Amino acid sequence: MITEITAQELDVNQFIEEKIEEIRGAVGGDTAINALSGGVDSSTVTMLGHRALGDRLRTVFVENGIMREGEAAQVVGFFKKLGVTVEVVDARKEFFGALEGIVDPEQKREAITQTFYKQVFGRIVRDSGAKCLLQGTILTDVDETVAGIKRQHNVFEQLGIDPQQAFGYRILEPLIQLRKDGVRKLGKALGLPEALFDRIPFPGPALAARVVGAVTQERIETVRKATAIVEGFLKDSGAFQYMAILHEDRVTGMRDGKREFGLQIEVRCWESVDARTASPTRLSFDVLEAMAGEITGKVPGVVSVTYNIASKPPSTLEVV
Repeated sequence: MITEITAQELDVNQFIEEKIEEIRGAVGGDTAINALSGGVDSSTVTMLGHRALGDRLRTVFVENGIMREGEAAQVVGFFKKLGVTVEVVDARKEFFGALEGIVDPEQKREAITQTFYKQVFGRIVRDSGAKCLLQGTILTDVDETVAGIKRQHNVFEQLGIDPQQAFGYRILEPLIQLRKDGVRKLGKALGLPEALFDRIPFPGPALAARVVGAVTQERIETVRKATAIVEGFLKDSGAFQYMAILHEDRVTGMRDGKREFGLQIEVRCWESVDARTASPTRLSFDVLEAMAGEITGKVPGVVSVTYNIASKPPSTLEVV
């Protein structure tokens, strides 16, 4: 049973001191590997890990081919300014190979999990001789996985999976008692800039969680372009999270006076505190109309844009 520490209860200085000692005790005199995606959780655990281990923590960003536009360069740049060196590992071929032909949401998540932990990080850990992987699992990840809502890629022990046996290394999760609002508070205390600690959440399965049906390089590129437009329009909205989703069905549209059987993008924008419940943001129709116009005008093949107005529950923040 995990004891929750709410954002209101969180004493950041005490928490940092306790987790530094826990990390040092678990790693000992060895080195550890840190999985950094650039999201709030992984960025916070990166700073916590480097506070504990310094140069004995090797920070790795996995370029899986399903991240947002320019993500690797942006993350490397952010952390260079913070004095943290980030190594980028190109694993695009492995991830697209693992996802080929899979359309079921849970099977997609499992394919990403196995590729990430067993193949990519398994190889990195073996080559480095590290005994531990440090990652930013939070309590909401555990809750949704155990409840069967969706399998989060970073949850194992609560499902009876021993990472040491399954992958050959131990996984440390110093943030597992916190939810997103607590992690933001901690990230700020650890010196993260607002652009990182207040960044909108981004899923572990990345843009694969926003493609309904088969995940191909072409379909990822479509949702990547739409994502950049949506984030550009909504970055000042104050919303908890916003995204573009590519649907599987094709719909009838018109372009240059001719019928086009094209693609459909769904936009979601959420009000929430900790992602357990959420309600759609009441965006102005002018914003929705302008956003739809840019998506249909700049993303090849898209002829329809919709806006989600169902709350969580029964909806969920991500579509897959």
